[in-house]
Amino acid sequence: MNRRALGALIIAIWLSVIGWHVKREYFRTASQRMALGATTLAPGAHWFVIRMDGVAIGYAQSRLDTLEAGKSGYRFNDQIIIDIPAMDTVHRSIASTRIDLGPALELRAFKFSLGSDIGSFTVTGEVGADSAVTVVMDAGGGPQTTRLEAGSAMLLDAALTLRMAASGELRLGNEFTTRIFDPSSLSERDVTVKVTEKSTIIVPDSVRAVGDDFEVTVMDTVPVWRVEQKFGGVTIVNWVDEDGQVVRAESALGFVIERTAFELARKEWREAGASQRIASGYGSLIEGTAIASNVDVSRVDAQPRLSVRLRGVDLTGFDLAGGRQALHGDTLVITRESADVRANYSLPYAGGGPVAVELESTALIQANDPRIRAVAQQIAAGSKDPAEVARRLNIWVFTQLKKDITLSVPSALQVLEAKSGDCNEHTVLYVALARSLGLPTRTAVGLVHLRGNFYYHAWPEVWLGEWVAVDPTLGQYTADASHLRFLVGGLARQVELIRIIGKLRLEVI
Repeated sequence: MNRRALGALIIAIWLSVIGWHVKREYFRTASQRMALGATTLAPGAHWFVIRMDGVAIGYAQSRLDTLEAGKSGYRFNDQIIIDIPAMDTVHRSIASTRIDLGPALELRAFKFSLGSDIGSFTVTGEVGADSAVTVVMDAGGGPQTTRLEAGSAMLLDAALTLRMAASGELRLGNEFTTRIFDPSSLSERDVTVKVTEKSTIIVPDSVRAVGDDFEVTVMDTVPVWRVEQKFGGVTIVNWVDEDGQVVRAESALGFVIERTAFELARKEWREAGASQRIASGYGSLIEGTAIASNVDVSRVDAQPRLSVRLRGVDLTGFDLAGGRQALHGDTLVITRESADVRANYSLPYAGGGPVAVELESTALIQANDPRIRAVAQQIAAGSKDPAEVARRLNIWVFTQLKKDITLSVPSALQVLEAKSGDCNEHTVLYVALARSLGLPTRTAVGLVHLRGNFYYHAWPEVWLGEWVAVDPTLGQYTADASHLRFLVGGLARQVELIRIIGKLRLEVI
């Protein structure tokens, strides 16, 4: 072989090696790249303190592990214990999430649970061989099963930044939109994600006991990326490390979550105590969401109409117009329905269209459950008059349920058993009872005037030939004109109200 031929052979071999390397490095499938990136994530546990207005109201843990021997993939767990102070009482809630992921961080299974004063709420999901997800929910009425077609492509919020870290998407300026499944509302939403900043955060890494106290022995400087998540006008901010694990999180409601040592998180939470949480937290949680009125409307319950100018927020996407409400520019006019309103049909409602949708039994509004039906029929006492039944249901729910702030995923069956709750619990039980009798009813959320301010509130609307607002929490039939409806729908939509907190300004005309 002459020198020229030998040179050509060497070049050919060299090009082949380079080509193989380029193909291996740059032409991997997305799944292969994700699987390789996932191997760089550091397993381990982190602890957090949760504060509101600088006072510890809870603590949390997150943990990323590889699966047990013989299985490939990862498991992510987090748990939050939080005390919500309201109405001179501390309400404890415990939420936990477990996500099983494959080698490329694809979803295999998940479990979400929330324990509250009135019961537990659990949702589990498992990806089958056909890539469909079998979802089982239990909110006190026994397991309910449904199937979703999202498969392994389904993404839960807790795994979002892990996947970003593994795929190299923690890059300044990176922006994309993805769909997130929310197990608490059994719904999906489009979320716009953007990496807006890179910085460092100093956190306690280890501590030692000094008598009955603890002192930090090592501080850790952690490189972090600021990741914004926007949906429905709401923005959530997470500062995450290079493994996609949260270091600090900020909520529009004023909660702040910060990474720290376990001993410090528990110590700060215990030392805050119930009395301090009540003293500082009540104003933050309840009064912090209040919107002051520019004039005295304490006698609004006697008025047939209220006109309010809405300022400071984008009103796009809200259900402000329709029925008792008319929107003229930024001015909302609410006209209270007469208590003598009558429907032009008899129960059960037999019409179709969008109204009939509000007769459906759902995972949390168990209108078809025999226990709900039995109570509803007892309240209706044989009446087929929609207006009379609506009035009787309003009286029953108002008188039978104890008024108590509750941090829960409201389930009609659990509320029926617990006989307590706030406006969400009153509303979900009313809606379930009404639907079980064939009375179309939907959930409205917005603001109501109480004690000189406007507060977040939920109430039912019943179909009596038009949508009529009633309020079983306040015992109003019909609801007074200070009920400002912003949204219609369940939990998946109600979160959108967060975007008006601290921004909306009301001017009563």
